[in-house]
Amino acid sequence: MPYLEEHFDVAVIGAGHAGCEAALACARLGFETVCFTVSIESVALMPCNPNIGGSSKGHLVKEIDALGGEMGKNIDRTYIQSKMLNESKGPAVHSLRAQADKQAYTLSMRHIMENTDHLTLKQAEVTEILVEDGKVTGVKTFSGATYHVKAVVLCTGTYLRARCIYGDVSNDTGPNGLSAANHLTESLKNLGIEMLRFKTGTPARIDKRSIDFSVMEEQKGDEKIVPFSFTNKPEDIQREQISCWLTYTNERTHEIIRNNIDRSPMYSGVIEGTGPRYCPSVEDKIMKFPDKERHQVFIEPEGEYTNEMYVGGMSSSMPEDVQYEMYRSVKGLENAKIVRNAYAIEYDCIKATQLKPSLEFKNIEGLFSGGQFNGSSGYEEAAAQGLMAGINAVRKLQGKEPIVLERSDGYIGVLIDDLVTKETHEPYRMMTSRAEYRLLLRQDNADLRLTPIGYEVGLIEQERFDYLNWKKEAIEKETKRLESTYIGGKKEVQELLEQYGSTPLKTAVSLAELIRRPELSYEAIAPIDAEREELSYDVIEQVNINIKYDGYIKRQLHQVEQFKKLEAKKIPENIVYEEIHNLRKEAIQKLNAIRPISIGQAKRISGVSPSDISVLLIHLEQLRR
Repeated sequence: MPYLEEHFDVAVIGAGHAGCEAALACARLGFETVCFTVSIESVALMPCNPNIGGSSKGHLVKEIDALGGEMGKNIDRTYIQSKMLNESKGPAVHSLRAQADKQAYTLSMRHIMENTDHLTLKQAEVTEILVEDGKVTGVKTFSGATYHVKAVVLCTGTYLRARCIYGDVSNDTGPNGLSAANHLTESLKNLGIEMLRFKTGTPARIDKRSIDFSVMEEQKGDEKIVPFSFTNKPEDIQREQISCWLTYTNERTHEIIRNNIDRSPMYSGVIEGTGPRYCPSVEDKIMKFPDKERHQVFIEPEGEYTNEMYVGGMSSSMPEDVQYEMYRSVKGLENAKIVRNAYAIEYDCIKATQLKPSLEFKNIEGLFSGGQFNGSSGYEEAAAQGLMAGINAVRKLQGKEPIVLERSDGYIGVLIDDLVTKETHEPYRMMTSRAEYRLLLRQDNADLRLTPIGYEVGLIEQERFDYLNWKKEAIEKETKRLESTYIGGKKEVQELLEQYGSTPLKTAVSLAELIRRPELSYEAIAPIDAEREELSYDVIEQVNINIKYDGYIKRQLHQVEQFKKLEAKKIPENIVYEEIHNLRKEAIQKLNAIRPISIGQAKRISGVSPSDISVLLIHLEQLRR
């Protein structure tokens, strides 16, 4: 019996946040792309939290946008509340977070996918990756159809052999009751790919009409909106925002959980997968932090036209009756009606150390991977990897070198380097503390750092690139003016300083020196700056930060120089570690497993000591001679 056969350049498996970015990147670069999903309704699905961004994740979204990705634009179109986190701290950790209208977010991204040239969206389950002589040649679907392609990007999310569990209820389904993908794992194992079993979870959704908001703390959005996308201005996306609400667990909640902990599949042994350490279930919080009297619970709207409310902070896999009891013990939720039960979900993923820094599998040419399938957690981490995997799949077909962002280039570089270099034993979550050069990798300067790379790749249009160059020049020009413009102790100057509680001037100082004072800023000194010109908010922001943190920035730039020297010391692909004298056995095993591309990457491998690095450096020097 004949089966359907089709030809494309690239196949993307999965249409979640990683799959959407991968498929859009490939198609926008002119390559015929087919993107498979188990359900068209699951395109850019948000099965867990109804928000984009947050601490460190906001950085990732800004970087995705700076490179030419879609996530930032999509959340700007569909947000219902926006907030800048950590504003009381320095700009390095400022992180934008927006509540999304889940349905609108999905529909908007689906609309973009369906109307992008060179992109075909296909509802089908891929069951096999076709490989000949170590090279990808196509994929097969459950129906028996064959799609001949030159590259494949795996973005399967949490769907591979997925199982949703609460109490003693176990359903072999993907998130939100959608079909699981049960056949691809076997094909991947047959190709020699090492699989892991991870777990994540989600809280209940509650009917808004059953919540008493009068006893909760209202959480409003910011008055001044900061867009995620550098293509948008604040005034372009301003809207009336919808509030979130804050309440807390209490001793009664904790007692209910403790009394029923033996019924939790996480503690009874029913769940096999490893869960995320930094996003624990409420059971985990209570059992691991017994001295804590209460935990925050955020009540967040799932959208503008639904009564479903997300109970943030109370992810659980407890039985249904216990869920009702524990949620109703929380202040304001005494009469809560559950629309969707909380559940844990187990799924297959890979050990990401099998990937090159380009996100291509080391042992299979043309097979790339991105998202939660790589052992990460979160929509933003997934989208960032999907974008890079899509870009590098295309560059492979173009015969070009892959784009590999270094740790000093962006949070995306940190994320991917951590995944492919360090062994991940639990779902990986991005955090600002993971970035060594976070003062340089701020979300506000993501365009200055990465848009030239997006332009080189072909995802940034000329007009946007021209604006970036103008912006760079404007920042440099204004910074130089402020450094070279001196002001003395005139009456109006002293009065302004007094107004801000700042020390009066005894001698003339530059305007830049005034801006460096903690209590002052570019905007604060405007009344005494006679030569000041009208500048856009994004230029002003950069000028203010660059001047205020000048000393710290210079120090980090010096650290980056040292880092880049080690990254520049490349390790030959064909190196035989067993032939290097004085290299320890553990180091040989780890170096063979990871196959680092540079001394810098080798240095970050767990189990490779400083003395091993010294031995390796001596060996490379001998080879060079």
